[in-house]
Amino acid sequence: MYDVKKVVLAYSGGLDTSVILKWLQDTYGCEVVTFTADIGQGEELGPARAKAAAAGVRQIYVDDLREEFVRDFVFPMFRANAVYEGEYLLGTSIARPLIAKRQIEIARETGADAVSHGATGKGNDQVRFELGYYALEPDIRVIAPWREWDLTSREKLLAYAEGHGIPIEMKHKAGGSPYSMDANLLHISYEGRALEDPAREAEADMWRWTVSPEKAPDAPQYLELDYEGGDIVAIDGARMTAAQALSELNRIGGGHGIGRLDLVENRYVGMKSRGCYETPGGTIMLRAHRAIESICLDREVAHLKDELMPRYASLIYNGYWWSPERKMLQTMIDASQATVNGKVRVKLYKGNVDVVGRESRTDSLFDTTIATFEDDRGAYDQKDAAGFIKLNALRLRIEAKLARRR
Repeated sequence: MYDVKKVVLAYSGGLDTSVILKWLQDTYGCEVVTFTADIGQGEELGPARAKAAAAGVRQIYVDDLREEFVRDFVFPMFRANAVYEGEYLLGTSIARPLIAKRQIEIARETGADAVSHGATGKGNDQVRFELGYYALEPDIRVIAPWREWDLTSREKLLAYAEGHGIPIEMKHKAGGSPYSMDANLLHISYEGRALEDPAREAEADMWRWTVSPEKAPDAPQYLELDYEGGDIVAIDGARMTAAQALSELNRIGGGHGIGRLDLVENRYVGMKSRGCYETPGGTIMLRAHRAIESICLDREVAHLKDELMPRYASLIYNGYWWSPERKMLQTMIDASQATVNGKVRVKLYKGNVDVVGRESRTDSLFDTTIATFEDDRGAYDQKDAAGFIKLNALRLRIEAKLARRR
């Protein structure tokens, strides 16, 4: 164990980090600086500040990062239409590089020689946090308590907290440990408890952001989303900041039961994990963004983006936001969005998001004079298609002739 004078702890005030704060003080005998990021988790952060102060912390950071989170992390990711393993919208993954960035900034401001986080040794977050730390401050010391202590379950954490007088909220009403939850402006996730059996349905009272689709309104709601450079800038004509737009889409989408996901995913550390997610605003954003791109992007540009998207999504999921390859891909993606300007109209109804209209404000690549089933007045010579088809069929014809001789 190396000597540590001051450590910056990513601190939520929940069970794990409350125990970690005390454990760091006792185990390392060091000063602890707490950093609590407001990225739209929807919780009052005053209690976290008060709990840190009660634990003897002198330097307490509670930073409102909501706008930066959506503007500089969520929106760039959605320009890429990033989805991990076909379903997951990367709500937890995309928050970690911002938290790591601010943690390193605070370490520099306070003269701390180490940083610490509450991610377990079985999960992805330890990788995401630490790759971020090292990418931004190569020689920083990292303390990961879950890889050092013997508190190997949440029941042991609860016992430790009770034994050291650490107040813990949100115990499950039936007793035992609560769900492991993570929330920000993009999503809320749930792990643990009944979800550890992938055959069991999630408890109905677990969901917090969305109504059940069965109980959603019987009438659909229409929204008109304005895009500039691939980003939403207005909803139903009302201009909004990035964080305001996502918050509003969460509110509206959640009321229609949109964005629930029950997923078994492949973690970067090698195991499979079952989690449930609520991403109402993000679900709407993905459908709408693909719709505006459909009339604004050249075919091969759109197809190239789709080919690269799984790699881009994996980079974010695995913690490589600050890597040179992700930055390179982002430059290409952002360049593709210069013409992605216009409006998309969506219909929300009982858990579904349907695109019902899209309109480009720049030069739409959808040319009605060519695409029409009516007289196109010579814009497209249908006879040309015969040669096109024969040229593309040439290799197939050669293969068929060879097959007959075998």
